[in-house]
Amino acid sequence: MRIDKYLKNSRIIKRRTLAKDACEQGRVTVNGKTAKPGTEVAPGDIIHIVFGNGEITVRVLSTPEHVTKEMAATMYEIAD
Repeated sequence: MRIDKYLKNSRIIKRRTLAKDACEQGRVTVNGKTAKPGTEVAPGDIIHIVFGNGEITVRVLSTPEHVTKEMAATMYEIAD
């Protein structure tokens, strides 16, 4: 699954366009490499995102195409 779509489906970032912009600005890395919006992610990948006032690192657990609001939090876990 594309990183921009994953960030939107998992509700880490609210809109896909915002996820795309974050990738294009170099604020998202996958497994230590700067991610483009089309970068593919799979279970086990580590995503690091730098926000305006903080940052988050998550481990991908699943990449389903259709996700309910309740299922979104099960798509990743916070990593250190």
